[in-house]
Amino acid sequence: MDNLLLGFGVALEPINLLFVVLGALLGTIIGLLPGLGPTATIALLLPVTYTMEPTTAIIFLAGIFYGSMFGGRIPAILLNVPGDGAAVVTTLDGYPLKQQGRAGVALSITAVGSFIGGLVALLGIVAFIPYLSRFALGFGPPELFLLAFLGLMLIALLASGTMSRGLLSAALGIFIAMIGFDSITGTPRFTLGEANLLDGISIVPLAVGLFGISEVMMQAEQRFRGVSVSVLGNIWPKLSEITALKGAITRSSIIGFFLGLMPGGGGAMASVVGYGVEKRFSKHPEKFGHGAMDGLAATETADNAGANSSFVPLLTLGIPPNPVIALIGSALILQGITPGPDLVQSNPDVFWGLIASMFIGLVVLFVLNLPLIGLFVQILRVPPLPLAGTILALAIAGTFSIRSSLFDVFLLVLFGLVGYALRRCGVPLGPLVIGFILAPIMESELRRSLILSGGEFSIFLDRPISAGILILAGTLTVITLTRAAYSRLRRRERVEV
Repeated sequence: MDNLLLGFGVALEPINLLFVVLGALLGTIIGLLPGLGPTATIALLLPVTYTMEPTTAIIFLAGIFYGSMFGGRIPAILLNVPGDGAAVVTTLDGYPLKQQGRAGVALSITAVGSFIGGLVALLGIVAFIPYLSRFALGFGPPELFLLAFLGLMLIALLASGTMSRGLLSAALGIFIAMIGFDSITGTPRFTLGEANLLDGISIVPLAVGLFGISEVMMQAEQRFRGVSVSVLGNIWPKLSEITALKGAITRSSIIGFFLGLMPGGGGAMASVVGYGVEKRFSKHPEKFGHGAMDGLAATETADNAGANSSFVPLLTLGIPPNPVIALIGSALILQGITPGPDLVQSNPDVFWGLIASMFIGLVVLFVLNLPLIGLFVQILRVPPLPLAGTILALAIAGTFSIRSSLFDVFLLVLFGLVGYALRRCGVPLGPLVIGFILAPIMESELRRSLILSGGEFSIFLDRPISAGILILAGTLTVITLTRAAYSRLRRRERVEV
């Protein structure tokens, strides 16, 4: 507690408090703009932090990061346009709720879930900081591979529609992720001689094309009837609705917190695993993908919990778990501070000042987001045709801004056509994007595991944590397949009767 009080003393200094608010606001705006994302923004702002004090610099950059997690849910829910991989799962239930006239409630619930998830993660850091680094060190390549595989399996098996279509969608996403250089050998794969494909396909044209562009095409097919919902419903959820979600928010906070401690485990993976686990616990799993409030709360809560706890590997081990945290770590290094086990003792003002500022930032985001929900929902009052044009403009501008590449814009249109075709065939899009996100993690960690074991697959059973994950994955697969077979049998009996 003495250290935490020291941190609040640092974070509440006027200059640091100013940059907490600026970072949170800027992050929210970045989350609102599909395609820009915190990685590109922090990379652009990195030179600006050279002249700042180290604590002020990391507080500012961290605010941009977790602020963008808050803001990313808004276009995903209102426009069906995910700005990054973590927001993809939000579209699965967020956009259907918007179509049902419950956009305001969806935004309120996600704000509450995001706040609680981030708060639980920060309390976990304060309470368990002596043990967290040792826990994170227990996860090697075998555990990371099985964790990514478990997340993908949960989404594919539990996708809306038939199980076979969910698996087909996930397989297509894995194939697309293999385009480009081999991560281990550096050999080009499936590039068809196209130089623009050597670096692989970016998540932005893929996700925005599949969801945003295909949605515009679906609405164009209906002559833009039904793009906007005339009845918005209540902006504030009922107390009973929030109470009913306490289990989902609690579970997802814990899941996101622990996944954020692992390399690659925060953000997209946390939202995927949180969503899949909650569907297993839900009393109405058939609603998932069609406007399940518990599914939406789960993915946003896990996402924000993972974003906050993902600072722990960098600050305690010197290991950045994702590109955004790596950039924040580089800002510290440029200031002459090396993240790692000695940081807490050598620079307690930096470590505890950051943790305290994140508490303040969460409150700032929560207080600002709730009153602005009415403003966000006014997007739905825009006439259908201009709204569709706005979606297209945001999609093209956001995609082009990532790498200033017209080829990415071409991919955006191509994946829009692919998404439209898949939707017309009843193939869910979520497993495809999740497969694309998790496939590189699965491939690299699987190959590293086999290199460590000399090609022996027994490495996945010899290690207690990986064996536990493997047993869990097998159990969930058997349960899911059994339920699917039972449902088919019941339907067949009803038809015969």
